[in-house]
Amino acid sequence: MPFQVNFKGENVIAIEESQTLLEASLAAGIPHYHACGGNGQCSTCRVLVLEGAEQLSEQNSCERVARQVRKFADDIRLACQIKVKGDGLIVQRIVKDETDRFLFINNDGEDLHQVTGIRKKLVLFFIDIRNFTPFIESNLPFDVIHIMRRAFAIFKNAIEQYNGKIIDTAGDGLYAVFGLESKIKTSLDSAVLAGLKILEDIKIFNNTYLRPYFNHQFEVGIGVHAGKVIYGNVGIGLNDNLTVMGYPVNIAARLQAATKEVNNSFVISEYAYQLLKKPPYAVGTARLTLKGISAPFEVKLIGKPYQPVVAFAKND
Repeated sequence: MPFQVNFKGENVIAIEESQTLLEASLAAGIPHYHACGGNGQCSTCRVLVLEGAEQLSEQNSCERVARQVRKFADDIRLACQIKVKGDGLIVQRIVKDETDRFLFINNDGEDLHQVTGIRKKLVLFFIDIRNFTPFIESNLPFDVIHIMRRAFAIFKNAIEQYNGKIIDTAGDGLYAVFGLESKIKTSLDSAVLAGLKILEDIKIFNNTYLRPYFNHQFEVGIGVHAGKVIYGNVGIGLNDNLTVMGYPVNIAARLQAATKEVNNSFVISEYAYQLLKKPPYAVGTARLTLKGISAPFEVKLIGKPYQPVVAFAKND
């Protein structure tokens, strides 16, 4: 008696126990890529298993080799090598046309786990430099870029020291995540430690370099939140270009912007603060009105108030 397999968005097909998934899909008229002829040598027939993984045969040697070389996620299987043992299987072809073939086959260096997208709870970390516009307006382009590089090096060193990953930069700020390889509570502690280190390192940078040589000082605003997001590589293989998407990302960005409103350099959501294993002292709390959220949003203030902008004498 044949089983039913749902190719999401395409068709529900019948498959015999003696058939591979590729054989059954081709017989049903699905244009399933199989560049090597279904011999487990190319991986163009790979599918993403959405439901019913328990109904599939165990990995054979061809699949194990492909998984090791291409770093497949657990839910990626080779249709030419698997057979079905029961109903309830839902799969999705990954390579559907020539553009997909370029994205998923030609870019051999990519982590296919990231290419197919992951939903996971992560820590979202936004940081922005305050008082940067006056610096731009009163200094040469070379000096502006040079100081940006120095400041971003401080951010990068702290974030990477605590196992975070920078996702994007925009103007005088950047956005990072923690938790790609660790649990959420550990990642939150790491994000907070990275933020506190940045605050201290910026203070040292101001005193030893920026103020003596450029008659200026920086302050930063940091916003941290945690939540379930989707991350994956949408950069077509360029520099492991991860993108992280989801409402928690927007929340973290708005918390960073709210550091001005609450006059504190480090704002963390109450939700994230409660998950910390080693929470730092909070100098206060606040109830913020954030776009898209009807109820006031609770946050903890774990940084310091901003200092008034002052003009320094050249040899002060």
